Amino acid sequence: MSEIAAAQHIKPKRPHAPDASHAASVDPLLAAIREYWNAHIHDLAVAKHPVGTKGFFDDLDEYRFDKLRYLPQVVDFNGFRGQRLLEIGCGAGIDLIRFAKGGARVTGVDLAPQSIQLAQKNFALRGLRAELHVMNGEALEFDDDSFDVVYAHGVLQYTAHADMMAKEMHRVLKPGGQAIAMVYNRISWLHALSLVMKVELEHEDAPVLKKYSIGEFKKLLSPFFTSRIVPERFPVASRLHQGWKALAYNRIFVPAFNLIPRPLVSPLGWHLMAYCRK
Repeated sequence: MSEIAAAQHIKPKRPHAPDASHAASVDPLLAAIREYWNAHIHDLAVAKHPVGTKGFFDDLDEYRFDKLRYLPQVVDFNGFRGQRLLEIGCGAGIDLIRFAKGGARVTGVDLAPQSIQLAQKNFALRGLRAELHVMNGEALEFDDDSFDVVYAHGVLQYTAHADMMAKEMHRVLKPGGQAIAMVYNRISWLHALSLVMKVELEHEDAPVLKKYSIGEFKKLLSPFFTSRIVPERFPVASRLHQGWKALAYNRIFVPAFNLIPRPLVSPLGWHLMAYCRK
């Protein structure tokens, strides 16, 4: 049995915690979310290599960290060596791989079985260890105080009951541990631009997509002892769109926006990054 497969058999179980399949069977919205993300691999449209190959995962990594150039500057992927880190909504494991390379002892969970299958392939291709489980992030199957770090980048806005997920993030975090999360900013340049240009955002058709103000996000994170929210992600050229709107965005809007002094527009960042302590 491979190390990756073996990890599937050491999943800690919290008594009476429903597994992802059961949760989805009794909650139609969770079922719809699971099926949507099974069918919509994030950033699949930009991949040039066959799904599940090393080239495919390299394509996803390159695109993600080109689009999210800010992320390695605000999340120290090498800063958690030896710590037990949980990613909720790990998808194909793109961010989780970086934490693992940095020496963290990583666990990834996702509601969608397809995501976990891809994450398993990603880790196996790179010879890295991880515990990877199909699991409902609103009812985590881990004991209290299990992790040093909980990471949920771009997940809370897509789940059925974000308040339940935030409480679970807090519950499984050790006292003094750190939670890092991101949601979309409702009062942002990208939300406004999408309305003006009548261009749908990525995954606008997802069963749940909730955008937050800074105040609303702080309220969601109220279980934590402290929380600090920093707006991030400002315009970079898009590879996903074609035609005159894409040309206007890439050639005119992006350069013009980035000439504006950042302090004037910093509250309007599309991503709200949260850094929390228990």
